[in-house]
Amino acid sequence: MAKKNEFDKPHFFFSSSGSPHEFTSRSPGGSNKVVIPAQDRASHSEKLRQDIQNVATDLTDLKRSIPASELSMGVGIQVEFESFPDVGMAVQSLANDPQGIVLHNVKTVEQDGQNTTLATAYVPEGKLSFYQKKLNDYEKYKKNSNGVAADHQKLIDSIKSIKRAAFSAIWADDISLLPEDKEADVWWEVWLATPRNSRQTHNHYLEIVSDFSRLARLAEIEVSEVQLRFPEHTVVQVKASQRKLEENATLLFRVSEIRYPKVTAEFFDAMEPTEQQMWSDELLNRLNHTYTADSPYICIIDSGVNVEHPLLSCFADLPDQRTITDDDDPTDAIGHGTSMAGLAMWGDLTDKLSSTNTETITHRLESVKTIRFNGDNAGKSLGRVTEDAVSEIEIYEPERSRIYSMSLSSGKGTDRGRASSWSSAMDMLAVDFLGEGTLPRLFTVCAGNTAPVGSFEYPQRNYLSDVHDPAQAWNVLTVGAYTEKDVITEPGDYKPLAPKGGLSPYSTTSLEWERKNSPIKPEIVFEGGNIGRDDIGCAGMPDLELLTTNHDFSRRHFRCANATSAATALAARFAAQILSKYPKLWPETVRALTVHSADWTDEMYSLISAERGNGNIRKADMAKLVRKVGFGVPNLDKALSSASNSLYMVVQDELQPYIRPKPGKAKTKDMHLHDLPWPVDELQKVGEADVELTITLSYFIEPNPSSRNALDKYSYASHQLRFDVKHQGESDHQFMLRINAKAEGEKPESLADGNWLLGKQQRHRGSIHKDVWRGSAADLAARGKIAVYPANGWWKTRQAHEKYHSKARYALVVSLSVPEVDVDLYSEVKTIIDSKVATQALVET
Repeated sequence: MAKKNEFDKPHFFFSSSGSPHEFTSRSPGGSNKVVIPAQDRASHSEKLRQDIQNVATDLTDLKRSIPASELSMGVGIQVEFESFPDVGMAVQSLANDPQGIVLHNVKTVEQDGQNTTLATAYVPEGKLSFYQKKLNDYEKYKKNSNGVAADHQKLIDSIKSIKRAAFSAIWADDISLLPEDKEADVWWEVWLATPRNSRQTHNHYLEIVSDFSRLARLAEIEVSEVQLRFPEHTVVQVKASQRKLEENATLLFRVSEIRYPKVTAEFFDAMEPTEQQMWSDELLNRLNHTYTADSPYICIIDSGVNVEHPLLSCFADLPDQRTITDDDDPTDAIGHGTSMAGLAMWGDLTDKLSSTNTETITHRLESVKTIRFNGDNAGKSLGRVTEDAVSEIEIYEPERSRIYSMSLSSGKGTDRGRASSWSSAMDMLAVDFLGEGTLPRLFTVCAGNTAPVGSFEYPQRNYLSDVHDPAQAWNVLTVGAYTEKDVITEPGDYKPLAPKGGLSPYSTTSLEWERKNSPIKPEIVFEGGNIGRDDIGCAGMPDLELLTTNHDFSRRHFRCANATSAATALAARFAAQILSKYPKLWPETVRALTVHSADWTDEMYSLISAERGNGNIRKADMAKLVRKVGFGVPNLDKALSSASNSLYMVVQDELQPYIRPKPGKAKTKDMHLHDLPWPVDELQKVGEADVELTITLSYFIEPNPSSRNALDKYSYASHQLRFDVKHQGESDHQFMLRINAKAEGEKPESLADGNWLLGKQQRHRGSIHKDVWRGSAADLAARGKIAVYPANGWWKTRQAHEKYHSKARYALVVSLSVPEVDVDLYSEVKTIIDSKVATQALVET
């Protein structure tokens, strides 16, 4: 039986599907009740009581092993609850905040084709009676004062066993990531549960960490002083063998998760050259480079790429090194371009070299050298330099499918997002303005960096440092940086400046831009490394950076990289992996899938929850978040594939936004109504379960950088598009009346739809729009119609250009996700599509 979250199915693709359709709401069907086989109450409760008694005995043993000096937060035990196979368990009922019982970990394991839920909970001393009382109610068939069952039958009938949690229950990653040698000391990532209790004035994280550190010292286990604090977790690094962790139960009762050991770039960067070459050779032995004539290339626009590097030579030929510099030398003398190439092809080599997995790479490499040294191209139009670079590679190989990666910037801000000549040139190249849109291009461009030195105020300095030119371009995929790097093995008193999952100290933002007129930048973030800080100030260190290829490989094979430059190369790699799987996708669609798959980390969410304080996040808060970290970190599994309970529908279409009747002024012309195959039955079955509808609309505009109206909302873009979704309880005609003044009838009263994270006023910035709707499955079942319609642009208002008859193509990505329910949305959608195809075949016959 496949896991419900296994992303192993192709997305659904639709071409030119935008047209009006009649819609009839289906009657509710099915039930959202989970069937749990009934147990014999007497024998089952007796068995679970004995399990709890065994746990109580284990707790007594734990108390004897703890020193006489009391722990700040007292003694407790972590309890593991195992479900019957293929039976859902109401895990939230295992916790009780007032009594200090905290749910730690929930995971599903597959054995013999069946799924079993394992949940762990921390139970303080004296609180095991919480579960014994549930068993009492269960045995007595207890009912409340209204005669409704209150016997916890669903929970207890789903539990197969209760026992003290062991290391295996707390392990949160794939079992294949465990070290082969159980006796070897390695660094582990330990997540301590430090939740805020509703009755506490603070969450006691300092006391819990102190208790853990004290127990670790007694067990002669090293604990890093670095702490990464999330809203309900504090993460520490622990150096120990797996065997020692398994044998020290007293250490684990406050641990909610243990994650795979980390290796830093410093380990490889510090090697002698001969050792580096050996590691390179070992990695190449694990390379599976599979490519075809349709495989995409990543074109690095930078200081050149030395493609003879052993880790790059298999991806490019010598003629694939191009240059437009005055010396006609395509080789990389400063190293920046070669380091970007290593990341674009391999990703972070720290991860690849520390693995034993086969590495499959399906894209190739080419480069155009545009800069020989820092300060080169003085006096030249950087927009023109970029145009020349694109022209050079496309004249050389015009038929290649490619993604452009440019980790160069002016080093200066953008005047609150105002278009420049360079950014406008990027927009023109992306939309292929000179070629009338026949060859649109996808660019990944770095957001630009701050300089985290001295007494750098993080993250306030990042918020005040705006995205650098040309990354304000509407059509490019602007890449900021975040970081997961927090392990420091180098000597000294350094601690990571940024928290794990947070904004990289190098990254710039658009928080200070003119909100009304500027696009949301960056759209996404990738790993850009971290910074160390001690009492004196900040310092870069290999532990907190990415590992990549060194341009002078005769001396060293590896070097470190960081900041939004490195993140941009990773973004190009991500886009190339999408294009490798779906080679017919438009650049607009690859961009849409990349952004659509992204999500915010817990640390990113904490940026706004901390400001709000009460957890009531407003749309204005979300608008600030996207200008700090875009739409988050892209997820490759989701960008490439759908799952049974999480499916993507991808539309590629075009419409004509405007028309000019004779005589008369140009006016809006077309809107599209997408009646997508909607899994109504399955959504209605799960009823009030929480679901997500995510919509991303991506298109390229033709830029108009006229300075006299650069701040006008509509003047820069040739056209703008919007999307809207049919509300629950709204008829098709009411939906049309709400968004289309041409529809016959009186416009209905506005319906509140506050379930969107951003909402209409915030999401429609730039030329890619994404929003997430969260609500019940029953509500979502009625929202199967999506409209795409035009807003103003200079194609309409500047009629002298005679562009009002132009067509605009767009990509629309719609995903439905029911993350907490085992439901098969995918099969229903596929059945609907297959039925329509069969019906169409009969009509044509």
